[in-house]
Amino acid sequence: MIMKTEEILQSAPLGKKSTYINTYSPELLFPLPRQPKRDEIKITGDLPFRGMDIWTGFELSWLNPKGKPMVALSEVIFPCESPFLAESKSQKLYLNSFNNSKFESLDEVRNIIEKDLSKACQAPVQVKLLRLDEASHSITTLGGKCLDELDIECVSYLPDPSTLSTSGETVEEKVHTNLLKSNCLVTGQPDWGSVEISYRGKKIDHEGLLKYIVSLRDHNEFHEQCVERIFCDIQRICRPEWLTVYARYTRRGGLDINPYRTNKPGPLEVSSIRLIRQ
Repeated sequence: MIMKTEEILQSAPLGKKSTYINTYSPELLFPLPRQPKRDEIKITGDLPFRGMDIWTGFELSWLNPKGKPMVALSEVIFPCESPFLAESKSQKLYLNSFNNSKFESLDEVRNIIEKDLSKACQAPVQVKLLRLDEASHSITTLGGKCLDELDIECVSYLPDPSTLSTSGETVEEKVHTNLLKSNCLVTGQPDWGSVEISYRGKKIDHEGLLKYIVSLRDHNEFHEQCVERIFCDIQRICRPEWLTVYARYTRRGGLDINPYRTNKPGPLEVSSIRLIRQ
């Protein structure tokens, strides 16, 4: 019997009062299978996209051998092909467990985090730790035309792909919006984000596309699942030759989550950037 994500999450720390453990505890990580939510949007067998989830951590600290606190920023890249993702609150609790534990070096901490997250997700995870003097994140914007000034009327706040349509003209373009919002699947807390959509194919009606993004406003789903839903709905209805969907969400608990999905041929063209709300 295959359990639904909501049933699995009943055992997760998300939405529950938690005790913060400040000594290294990898057992705090809670693996969450991706497939049950993919089943809901008819993703079975081979994935219709490639990509990754880029997590930035702003609250990482540990002790050096002399007991002196050390701090760093983390960047973790989970491949979208991984069978599991590590539930976000469990990652926060896990990273906090480093606070009062001693480690020889930054490299040792990086290697441990990489090993633990790879084990939890059952796929190779890439981890980069940056000292604060190495971390220069310039504030930028997503690429292409911003759709936010379009004067649209919005009446639907649950996923409504019926607003998507195309014209006969073939284009290659990139657009973005900062009006993405959904809610946490468990707590109902708002998740705020921006999303960039690039594609080649029949021109997608911009007003209809923006209405569709806005229609996720009251939808309860995790960041990664929302991006895969957006990708699949656009691909199914608009049928572009290739499509890329890249969302960057604001942080919660010191972590921001930035899913990237594409079926564009060639190498993955994604850069870790920082938006004004991040």
